[in-house]
This record gives sequence, C-alpha cells and structure tokens, in this order.
Amino acid sequence: MAALPALSFRRGAQGYEQARRTTVWNGLLPDRFPDVIVQAVTVDDVVTAVRYAADNDLRIGVCSGGHSWAASHLRDGGMLLDVSRLDHCGIDADRMVAVAGPGKIGSELVGELDKLDLFFPAGHCEGICLGGYLLQGGYGWNSRVLGPACESIVGVDVVTADGEVLYCDDETNADLFWAARGSGPGFFAVVTSFHLRLHPRPPVCGSCLYIYPAEAIDDVYTWALTSGRDVDDRVELQIIASRDLPALGLNQPSIVVASPVFAESESAAAQALAVLGDCPAVDRATIKIAYATTDLAGWYGAIMTNYPTGHRYATDNMWTSASPEALLPGIHRIIETLPPAPSHFLMFNWSPTSTRDNLFYGLEADFNLALYAVWNDPEDDERFSAWPGTNMAALAHLAMGVGLADENLGRRPARFATDANMARLDGIRARRDPAGRFHGWMGRV
Repeated sequence: MAALPALSFRRGAQGYEQARRTTVWNGLLPDRFPDVIVQAVTVDDVVTAVRYAADNDLRIGVCSGGHSWAASHLRDGGMLLDVSRLDHCGIDADRMVAVAGPGKIGSELVGELDKLDLFFPAGHCEGICLGGYLLQGGYGWNSRVLGPACESIVGVDVVTADGEVLYCDDETNADLFWAARGSGPGFFAVVTSFHLRLHPRPPVCGSCLYIYPAEAIDDVYTWALTSGRDVDDRVELQIIASRDLPALGLNQPSIVVASPVFAESESAAAQALAVLGDCPAVDRATIKIAYATTDLAGWYGAIMTNYPTGHRYATDNMWTSASPEALLPGIHRIIETLPPAPSHFLMFNWSPTSTRDNLFYGLEADFNLALYAVWNDPEDDERFSAWPGTNMAALAHLAMGVGLADENLGRRPARFATDANMARLDGIRARRDPAGRFHGWMGRV
C-alpha cells in the first residue's frame, strides 16, 4: 500500500490549517476540510499521492495557485493535492515552445518571454499560476487574436486516476488532451507539465482611457454592446463600473473604458483604438486619452488595484449576445447596487467561433459580464457575498452560459459547456476515472 509523500498534513495535525489556508488566495476561506493535504514537490510525489488515494478510497481535489474565487479544489473529506511547487519552466526560443509546471506563475512567464521577444496569452492578473488558468480555458492578453490560452497548449503530461504517468497530445491519449483544454476543475487527472506553443511578441502594447460619469450608463453600454462586436480583434474592449476609483482620485460612480491593444506599430495601435472615441457620450468623459503607449507591467499594476490581496471575494459571470435593450435594465440594477470599491462590474468583448471542436473549451458569446464583490470585514460577508449571484441569476434568461474563470457553481449551478461536449467528457471520465477519484465541478446544469 502506498505511503503519503513527505509534505503531507492530516486534519488536526500541526501545519494542516496553514497548508489549507495557503491554497486559497481569496480572503474568504470556505469551511471545507480535506482529510489530508499533500504538497507535491515532484512528479513522483503526485504519483504516490494518487495511488495512496486509490488505496484508501479518497477523492482528490487539485490546486495549483489557489486563485479559484470559489476555491473549488477545497472539499470536505478526501485529499487535497497541492501542485503549486511544480513551478518548473523551460523555454526553447528557437522552437517557440515552453514546458511549464502547473505552479508556474503566468505573469512571470510573460516577463521571461518578453526578454526573448516572445509572448504567451497569460492571465490578466498577477500571481495566477498556469494550472487552473489553462485547464479552465484561459482568457488572457491578446486572446481575441490568439484564442483562449488553452488553444496554445500542444501537449500535457498527466498522472491518471490509477497513478499512471502519460503524455497527451492530438495523437497520443487524444481523449485526455481534448478534455484537459477547458474542463477546469472537472478534469480527471493531474497535469504535471504543460507544453506550450509560444508566439512572437507584438511590437507595441498600448491603451486608451475614457472615464464616464454613471449618468452616461445608457449611452456607454448601448454603444459598447452595439459596436463591441466590430472592434478590431487586437483590441480588448474592457469596461469597468465602480462606485468610486480611489486610485484615480474619484469618489463617485464611474464607468471606465480602458482597453489594451497589441499591434505591429504605434500608428496601427492608435488606429485600432480610434473607434473607442466614437462613443456618443465622449463629450461627457471626465478623462479622455485616445491612445498611450504602455506595457504589460503597467497593465498588471493597474489591474491589480481592483484585486487587492487579503480581501474577501465573491464572483459570478455570464456569456451573452443579447441586445442592449434587453441587458440595460439588469446593468442599471448592477450599477445601482454596487458594493463599495474595489467591488466592480467588468464587461469585455470577445470573438466567439464555432471552430473550437478540437477541445472541450466551453461556451462563448459576444460579451462576458462579470461581477466582483470585494470587501475586507468578515461582518460584511452576508451583506456582499450574494450580490454577484443574485444579479447574474436575474439575467440568466439572457445568458449563453457562464465561463469557468469566474464561476460561482457552488452557489448558482449553471451551464458552461455544450451538451455535446458534456456528454463526450462524461464518456471519457467513465473510461479514465471509473471510480470517480477526482472531484468534478461544484455544480452543473
């Protein structure tokens, strides 16, 4: 019978609670307690842990960086397998490929690639490890051009439910490879390495910045929902509504249009962003910057002002292609009920396609609406934690489904994949993990 790896903590033992706490970035730590937590340092540790779980009939949750807002990896009973220490990374610049562990931080990878004039569509927040990000699909930098980051995975090394080490790609163990790209916390193996296709670094990274008063809500969102579908794919149309913006010295409800652009030249970047100056409310903008050169380090710094470490978070989201007329009543309700900053409402445009049938990757539509309740005082848990789910539930009839990046499936089960893909995944799971060794999603429809 397999023994546990060296860095293992049984519930009630010294070090257990710290090990549990460090797997959750969210300051809102769920009251869910695995029987044992394993901190894997090597692939052999993963194999040993999975075989121990099989011998002892333990279900397994897997964690790489702990940025899952809902902490879906943290379950009662069974084993929590923390693979954040598998953070290796090798870059072959000539072949434009990298092999990285699930614990490799995406923002660090981007910085390393930048020095080599290379690029990868890592996540928009600092500190996000590749494991969960890539498994759930990966909406990242320049993804309207490059596709979700999981499309840039060319192979994965995994440990299966019976403790076997396998390599998977389009030709070898293709069923697992298909499942790994997009199923997120529903994947039924442990990825120990991702083989990534790299891309040339866009020569120019730029941005615009328009800040509108909340009174311009109808004009801004009607324009965005009408024009956003036609914005150049090199532009990420991002609109953030917040009750106040302390970082910008604003203490009133505001709507911020701040959109990254990746292009081959300054003139091309400015031209791609020019359409964002056509908003009918532009004369009411308190700040108007049509174009400015920036870089990803600057973008990461700006974005992280919305996601301070140590705070408590609740999130929810939806994909939609509904009309402005249908969505505006719900958008009004969202903005009128916004909790204090840094809570916010994010809307971004996307380029949906029907050609992603070679991977599980879930539902997509023209826009994603995501809500983030962010607070610091535990006494406000009841007051703010329901805000995202309540507002998304009210708009559910307009939703294509939800994205796994900002899922709230434990509180509000929702559809996140096509029926055909779910049926196919269930069939693969039945063959590859017949005992149900790995936990699935916390809710599904």
